[in-house]
Parts: sequence; C-alpha cells; structure tokens
Amino acid sequence: MLRTSKIRWLSGTLVLLAFLSLLLPQALLPHAAAAQGQTSGIDAVLVADVSNSMNTSDRDKISNEAMKMFIDMLPVQGDKVGIVAYTDQVEREKALLEIQSDADKSSLKDFIDQLGRGPYTDISVGVAEAVNVLNHGADASHSPMIVLLADGNNDFNKTKGRTQSQSDADLAKAVKEAQDQGIPVYTIGLNADGKLNKDALADLAQQTGGKSFITDTPDDLPQILSEIFADHAKLNVVKLPSITGNGSYQEVTVNVPNDSVLEANISIMSSKQVQIELTDPSGKAVDLNSDAAKLSTSKSYSLVKLLKPQEGDWKLRVKGAPKDSIDINLLFNYDLQLVVDPIKTKSYTKGDKVDLTAKLENGGQPLQDNDLYADMKATLVVNDLDTGKSTEQPLENTGTGFAGTFEVPDNHNYELVIRAEEDSFYRESAPITINAGGAAGSGTKPTTPPGEQDKPFPWLPVILGVIALIVVAVGVWFLLGWLKRKNRGFVGQMIVEIRDENTGDKSYPQYKKLASFRGRFHLHQLLQLDPELKETEKYVFTPSNGDRIIIRNTAGGTLEKSGRAVDASSGVELKNGDRLSIPLQQADKTILIEYLV
Repeated sequence: MLRTSKIRWLSGTLVLLAFLSLLLPQALLPHAAAAQGQTSGIDAVLVADVSNSMNTSDRDKISNEAMKMFIDMLPVQGDKVGIVAYTDQVEREKALLEIQSDADKSSLKDFIDQLGRGPYTDISVGVAEAVNVLNHGADASHSPMIVLLADGNNDFNKTKGRTQSQSDADLAKAVKEAQDQGIPVYTIGLNADGKLNKDALADLAQQTGGKSFITDTPDDLPQILSEIFADHAKLNVVKLPSITGNGSYQEVTVNVPNDSVLEANISIMSSKQVQIELTDPSGKAVDLNSDAAKLSTSKSYSLVKLLKPQEGDWKLRVKGAPKDSIDINLLFNYDLQLVVDPIKTKSYTKGDKVDLTAKLENGGQPLQDNDLYADMKATLVVNDLDTGKSTEQPLENTGTGFAGTFEVPDNHNYELVIRAEEDSFYRESAPITINAGGAAGSGTKPTTPPGEQDKPFPWLPVILGVIALIVVAVGVWFLLGWLKRKNRGFVGQMIVEIRDENTGDKSYPQYKKLASFRGRFHLHQLLQLDPELKETEKYVFTPSNGDRIIIRNTAGGTLEKSGRAVDASSGVELKNGDRLSIPLQQADKTILIEYLV
C-alpha cells in the first residue's frame, strides 16, 4: 500500500503537471507524448493455475515449461518478473524481481520447479493478485503485462460459500483495473483433457488488449511465446526452416539484418535432446556460454540468445535424433522508438494540410544506423473519432525517417498514428489528435491579429514564474503535511512472539500498546531494543486511515502477511486481525505479529 506521504507527493505532482499542460504550447506536446508512450523494458507477472485439475489439463506441466521459456527469452538485464501460483487462494507468490544476471533467471526457474498442486480453483484470485503485484513493484518506465496459464475453469470450495457470481464480480474488478492501467493479459489455455473454457480466457485477453492461445503440447510453446513477445514488444516473428533430425549436424542460416539488433532469440523445439553449434558471420565458432551468446535448455526446448550480434549470416548447426521434427523460431529485440516531430498547431478545419515527419530513436537519440531504414515501409493510420472510420495512406521513406501530408477531409476530430515496419519488427508512434471542428471542436481556427503572426508569446518567463509559485506552494503544503504526520498517533495493540528457527520454540506473547507512539516507530523499539534483533530497525510503522497501520521495509525485501509473501519495500497495510511473519537473517529467528484494534 502507498503511504500517505507518497499519495500527497503524487497528487502534488499531478496538479503541477496538469497546470503546466494548460500553459505549455500544444505544439510541444506530441513529441513529449511520444517519448512517454514508448518503453524499452517489461514488467511481467506469470500467473499459473496450480489446482488439482491441472493434473489432467496440464499433465506434462506445460505451464512450468512456458514460464521458464518466457524467462529465458527476456533480456539478460533490466526486466522484472513476478510469479503467482493460485488455486482458490494464492498458494505461492514471488514479488517482481529485477533480472540482473543468469543467477536471477535460475532463481525464478527454480521457484517454478517447486510449485505443487492444491484443491479448488478461482481464476479471479490469480488475476487480481497479478494486478496487485504490478501495482506494488512495477517500474513506471516499463511496459506491464500478465501471462496467464490456466484451463479457464473454476472449482469452488462449497464450505466457504463462494459463488460464480462473486468470482465474476472480482474478476471484472481486476480486469477494469488492468484496463485502466494499460496491462494486457495474455492467456495460454491448457487443454490436454479437452475441458478448456476457451471463451472465458479469450474474453479476458480481448478485454485487456492481450491475445489468447491454446495448447496441449510443449511443441507449441516457441510459437506461442514468440507471438506474445512479438505482440507486446512490437516485433515480427521470423520463421526459420524446420528440419528433420538424421543423427548428423544440419545447418540453418540466421541472418542478423543490421547493427541495431540488441538480442536475437533462437528457440528450438524438439521432442528429444538436440546438440547445437554456432558460428558468427566471420566463420568463427561461438561459445554458447559467453558474452556473445547464451544457451538455455529445458526438457522441452533449447534457446540460444545472441547478445548484440554482429550484422550478417550466422550459422546454426543442430544435431537431432533420426526422424525427430525440429522447429526453429527467431525473434529479434530492438531498443527503438518511433517519434513524430511536433506539429505547429492542433486546431484545423476541412481542407487544411498537416505535414508529418517521424524518425526512429535509440535511447532518446536519433538512430545512427540509417541502413535500417532501407527496407522499411511506413503508413499513416487515420482514425475518424466522430464516425469511427479508419483509413491508411503510405508515407515516404526519406532514408533518415518518414514524411507525408495529411489533408483534413472533413470538420471532424482525428487520431493519427504512424506505423513503420520491416521484416523483423514494427513500431507505432504515440497518437496525435487533430481537432478539426468535430464533436469537440468549433470548426474554425483561432485568428491572429495582423502583424502578430511572427511575434512569439513569451512562454519562458511565464512558465518560470508559474513554476516558482507552484514550488513555493507545494513546499508549504508538504511542510504542513509533514508536521501533521509527525504528530499523528496510533491505536490498538500488537501481540508479538519470537520463534527460534533452530529449535522451533516460541516466546510468550507480549502485548504492546501503541498509543504512546507518535508519527512513526520501528520494530526494534517494539522489541525493547534487544541488540540481538537490531536488524528489525529497518521495519518502520506509520499510521494510516481507518485505524490501520503501514509497515515498510526501508532496506527492501519481503515478509509474510496472513501466510502470503508480500513486497514490503513500498509499504504493506495492516488492518484489525492481520498477522505478519518477519524472518530475520542474522539471528535465525522469526518475529510473529498480530495487529488488534
């Protein structure tokens, strides 16, 4: 849960941005919107149904293989992955982990291999918790997504009185939250027993802007996961020739088309173990566990990842068992954005012409590798917001970007999007809205007095003055809020026990009244400053609304709330009756807390 101070900071920031958006010239906004709309990282939560029904609908544990392959396909560094395993409750959970090394990927895959099965199923539990995980750990500059692996069916515990309508309502709430936050849900339906509820999964994906897939065999995984990656990252899957094993090495050419490729994922699917060799465009053999390439294997797939590969033809040599069918997919990863240059005005009328130019950027800078433009085509997609009609027109490839002119066909409002594409990827610009006097416009352009056309409005001094005033006002506001929070009190009490993890023994319960604390206190104070438990200083309690309390781990990390692991770095809210389990690394002890009001 967000602390009150964070909410106030966010509110103040939004007020400031909203105010500036009214002052800034509208012509400057398309470029800013394009930059904001493009992301280069992924924050993904993998959600798996681990109920007993999976013993028949996923008897080969395809879901585990799919999740591990997804992790292997991610870049070596930077992206975040979380895991939710559910039945009719969250069975196991792993908060978003930022991948910084091969060891991080191995840790995630080991966690997946340890997942067990349990009774009952409620799909709303898994989806809602995935959204919650993203809310508490996603990077604002990353693109969020959920991948759900399930058979789409519910099986409720009758003793709890849970109904389908209650589950539907909870799922609808989670879907609405995903829609509002731009979180697509991609579903992989597991159908080994033929009892898949494909309509439920397809509807979930469709509502959130994801895609739905069905499989009953691991053979489909490379294609499915490649398509999920491609759709989310705006890439095109490159299909390489399939081969039939003959006991000898067979060669497949992997063409890296340009120097802008960050990574190339070569997924190889075979029912039996394969042997792989690789040579670069110069003919030199490549170590498959080096800075140039990484090989990941599982019982159903092999994946070769080329890191910042050299342009040219790489040679992949695969040895498979005789008569074994071997499918190979290729997926490139680019860190590129398509940015539209600012237009002069956003108010037009019928017959006016809008000149448009766009270019690819890498890390916010114009693309240096102009050869990448050679085979690209660009299209202007025009959506009439008043009629719902969509049209397309080609744009010129200038060799360093794309250019064209849109002539306003009627006094309507329009949304313009530029799409640039080549064989291995595509990019879309952030949308630009053209007000040409439709339902939300006047139909005429504002007039400018004679002689004023070339006289710029003094935006800079006005903006600087307004910013100075806002900074002072926000500073006063924060100071008053800080003083109020500093003296805010607590209610209720905490029951504290300490369990020795070596012996299993627990201390007698201690009842700690909270009324004497003001503003904040840390767990070490509650434990009477015992030197042995000094690491509990990093757990800080602050008051919240409605007689609730926020606990936050200032050093980052997880704790267990009511038996479930949660990320405490951004704050966890406690209400009456909530229980916490806080493991200590240095003392081999666990602090058990129950909060009562």
